[in-house]
Amino acid sequence: MSAAPIEVRPAHVADAERIAECLTLAFVPFRDQYSEGAYQDTVLTNEAVRERMAHMTVYVAVVPSGEIVGTLAVGLLHGKGHLRGMAVRPEWQGQHVAHQLLARAEEDLRGKGCTHVTLGTTSPLHNAIRFYEKNGFKSTGKTTDFFGMSLRQYLKDLRRA
Repeated sequence: MSAAPIEVRPAHVADAERIAECLTLAFVPFRDQYSEGAYQDTVLTNEAVRERMAHMTVYVAVVPSGEIVGTLAVGLLHGKGHLRGMAVRPEWQGQHVAHQLLARAEEDLRGKGCTHVTLGTTSPLHNAIRFYEKNGFKSTGKTTDFFGMSLRQYLKDLRRA
């Protein structure tokens, strides 16, 4: 991909279909490694994207053509941030889109007085796990059931970042 400038902004309701498409494109390579429920909770329908937007801030990474090339949802509960649904279109992976989404989310969380941020990820997402670890996330050792899959929790201290 070209070095087109990327704008990271809060999503609008009108972006729901393109966010759902981005999630699907990013996760379809892992389809066979996910349970049916976990996959459906990850790739989201347009309606599910709009529902997430009602409860979390959803960011999109947009190139000048208007194409959404990445997305990330951020929530805040009891002073701790939580990330969900990081996705980058396959042709844009490796182009620092994820870094820009993560930086925006962390900046906004710090601005709200948040000191820590968590996320959950599944074992098949090796590259995502490496990305999060390189960006200061540490495994908490906690796992929860995610539709029959193990969801591993990671934590980052935003005061040290």
